[in-house]
Amino acid sequence: MRTSLRKSPRLKGFDYAGPYGYTVTVVTRRRQPVFRNANIVEIAREALRRACHQHGFTPHAYCFMPDHVHLLVSGNADSRLPEFVHLFKQLSGYHAKQALGTPLWQISYDDRVVRREEDLTEISRYIWNNPVRAGLADEPADYLYSGPQPPDAGRPEGLQLHDGRIAGKEIR
Repeated sequence: MRTSLRKSPRLKGFDYAGPYGYTVTVVTRRRQPVFRNANIVEIAREALRRACHQHGFTPHAYCFMPDHVHLLVSGNADSRLPEFVHLFKQLSGYHAKQALGTPLWQISYDDRVVRREEDLTEISRYIWNNPVRAGLADEPADYLYSGPQPPDAGRPEGLQLHDGRIAGKEIR
């Protein structure tokens, strides 16, 4: 029987460490709509807060959709994205499994390194407008599972971005 190797979704040659901005999407196991439950959202929000604090990340925008979460975060000089996401998923997954009786997350996650300062407002609006596009709210501010700033706050402040290059190569 032939087994296939999973291709890593991470950028080859990039260590995901330092003061970079990232968008991250994490999907629930079997796309179960568990984030319709306010208690599960609160468990995940607390895990996000703790993981950000422990790994030096700032959450600029997030939105818990029924079956996935979108994040816009930035790290400091000592931050490492894989460790941050691992802790977030571990903490939220442990407590959610106690409440739900089933695993919370699918394996892995999708990420993108934020490359240009002008992307920040667009990314934040995309994240905060997800519930409107999905028909879950009329306005971004009406959706209870988004944050941490009001959707009309505009560009997240203090995000340090790189120039889109890793060791002289363009990030694609």
